[in-house]
Amino acid sequence: MRRDKINYYLDIAETVLERGTCLRRNFGAIIVNNDQIISTGYVGAPRGRKNCVDLGVCVRETLKVPRGERYELCRSVHAEQNAIIHADRENMIGSTLYLVGKDAKTGEYVENASACSMCKRMIINAGIRNVIIRNSKEVYTVVDVNDWIVNDESIKGVFGY
Repeated sequence: MRRDKINYYLDIAETVLERGTCLRRNFGAIIVNNDQIISTGYVGAPRGRKNCVDLGVCVRETLKVPRGERYELCRSVHAEQNAIIHADRENMIGSTLYLVGKDAKTGEYVENASACSMCKRMIINAGIRNVIIRNSKEVYTVVDVNDWIVNDESIKGVFGY
């Protein structure tokens, strides 16, 4: 049986995450517009800097920082950020970002995964319309980015996800 289009793109994002270098969680992201992959991104240190897997240490893990908080301590550029950095904004307007996350130690899908607050701001400004996040091999959540604009958690000081 032929794979449905959403899971097809999520499968590609899942393959992209295999390049990730985080010791906690790796994510893969692809941006698609009009059935054309515009860009891909995975978690990794900025070009020229050593990755956490090479150093063998994650500062956020060492400090026991909860997920969704204190990303200024993270060495990595997030998958969504890398995908956006490598795309032309004109091609991103009205697009969909597909996102898959896995725990680096267990290989399990990240439970209740979402873009962090920094990535949400970038996704909004990039003009991306929807974010589709994998929950399991077949199940996913579709997020209308406009909901992130209307329900602005930064005003309420909500942390994590």
